[in-house]
Amino acid sequence: MASGLTKDSSILVVGGGAWGCSTALHLARRGYQNVTVLDAYPIPSAISAGNDVNKMVEQGSFSEGDDEAVVANALLAAAMEGWNNDPVFTPYYHNTGYIVAASTPEALHTLETREIRHHVGRFTPLNTAEDFRTTMPSGVLTGDFKDWRGFYMKSGAGWVHARKAMVSAFEEASRLGVKFIAGNPSGKVIKLLYSDSDVVGAKTADGLEHRADRTIVAAGASAAQLLDFENQLRATAWTLAHIPMTKEEAQLYKNLPVLFNIEKGFLMEPDEDYHELKICDEHPGYCNWVSSSSSQLPQSVALHKDQIPAPSAERIRALLRETVPHLAERPFSKARVCWCVDTPNRAFLITYHPSYKSLLLASGDSGHGFMHIPSIGGFIVDCLEDKLEEKFKKSWRWRPEMAKTFWGDQTLGRFGAGNKMLDLKETETVGWTNVHKRETAANL
Repeated sequence: MASGLTKDSSILVVGGGAWGCSTALHLARRGYQNVTVLDAYPIPSAISAGNDVNKMVEQGSFSEGDDEAVVANALLAAAMEGWNNDPVFTPYYHNTGYIVAASTPEALHTLETREIRHHVGRFTPLNTAEDFRTTMPSGVLTGDFKDWRGFYMKSGAGWVHARKAMVSAFEEASRLGVKFIAGNPSGKVIKLLYSDSDVVGAKTADGLEHRADRTIVAAGASAAQLLDFENQLRATAWTLAHIPMTKEEAQLYKNLPVLFNIEKGFLMEPDEDYHELKICDEHPGYCNWVSSSSSQLPQSVALHKDQIPAPSAERIRALLRETVPHLAERPFSKARVCWCVDTPNRAFLITYHPSYKSLLLASGDSGHGFMHIPSIGGFIVDCLEDKLEEKFKKSWRWRPEMAKTFWGDQTLGRFGAGNKMLDLKETETVGWTNVHKRETAANL
């Protein structure tokens, strides 16, 4: 265990999203008696990427013989162990299978190289529109799937009810004694507290100072607003929409495999509460660039909206027309810009800060962080206790040398929307999609 750290030490977690809740749960399970979590919103946070009806749980897609691949596959194994066996999370995992596809030779080659070749025998090739249609009951996939080619895995992947999984982690952590202070201003952290060249806690908007022996920043896309990460983080957003379905339609679409085209987007079965189909268009991500007071380089800052840019809405419609055209023109009942935070190589940033011995950073989910909610908190506590294996320490280290120049235009291997990074500032001219919301975001 790290020097001076005991089970009675005060631990402050800044951020009550997926990683914050997971960290709180694993701290409590290891017997820490004095854990407090701060968040500006009631759990589940209205702006957390994890406050969502469903998210994909994908098969691993990593290169052989690469140190990062070893870490990524170990992460995946730990996550799947949790989804399959941890009672806090298993009720929310739907092992429905997974269809992954592409529409251009370049993207198909990347897909085959990056993922399929590592799982020979588990995927069934899909080469025609009829091949895709037969993966689901008659009447579901009615599109022409023009230029689509893909692969189908019947089990071992699927989707999770993200919001319910996060709430389950929160409730179990609370039952085990973790104190959650959530809601503005009492839970909104406005700055970290410093003393004797160290971080000693955080101050909230109500003026209170929360002092702790260890502070863990797990604030997602907002982390860089609290600390200078030396250009290692980029807040990156994706876009989603829901369309309403009848109870009868929702029943027909139940237990279907996730359908994901790495250039166009994905959809999965309707949620069980509102009977709505969630669709995401695929693109390398949106950023919201502003000048940075701490750096000559611009910084992407999260802009939370229950709307999406008009081009995103059209990409969603295009995906529906190719797959389920009978649903393509239905009005959106929900839309949202959903923020994650990238690192230059998409590896997590989980480490003690090099200048502040009591400050632990848990950031850089890089668009694939939520699926690790069952287990990521355990790795974060390992780091807190200085028990991380060397391969994880190396991968998740503080690494500003990778971000000395502007890398905000890098797609990080993602496809879609012209294979270029997008800028929310452009939405000021193209407009936003208006949605008649059925509920406020906090109640979804």
